Amino acid sequence: MNTEKTIKNLNKALEDKDYRQSWVANIAMAQIDNERWYREKHNKIGKYLNYKDRHTIANLGAEYFLGLLKEK
Repeated sequence: MNTEKTIKNLNKALEDKDYRQSWVANIAMAQIDNERWYREKHNKIGKYLNYKDRHTIANLGAEYFLGLLKEK
């Protein structure tokens, strides 16, 4: 299956409200989990996160989410 067809099929599936919500929840939790792990690892619990921190967390969250897809 080519990439364009895969994306088209995913977009069609995401029209289902419950299925879409499952994606939203998983993407959001990947971000939240990675922020917590980052704060713990870098001793930033309760501290300000600068732009570099937030950018790193966003990338970690995205990578984590893609890793979850790979496991399925």
